[in-house]
Amino acid sequence: MSGDIGIEALGDHEYLVSFPTAGEAVLSRFQVTEATLAHLSRGRADERRIVVETAVYLSERQQTADLPPMIDLDDVAAAYGDDYLAELGRRLDSP
Repeated sequence: MSGDIGIEALGDHEYLVSFPTAGEAVLSRFQVTEATLAHLSRGRADERRIVVETAVYLSERQQTADLPPMIDLDDVAAAYGDDYLAELGRRLDSP
């Protein structure tokens, strides 16, 4: 699904993510803090890839129409805990 998800860098660690649907695309702003980036990347991937993989992770677990308009990766890590962190690590380690 990652190929279907659109992503646009907005600057200051924010991205506009577009999820395809049968009707209009669902849009959410993703925010990455410096602390979250340092914790999640561990030198494995850039910020954009972390956002893409997080968007895919979320879309696999809930309806994209139900995603909030603003998503902070700190909140995703807090809500999904070790499952998110482990899955993100696996995704970032694969080419």
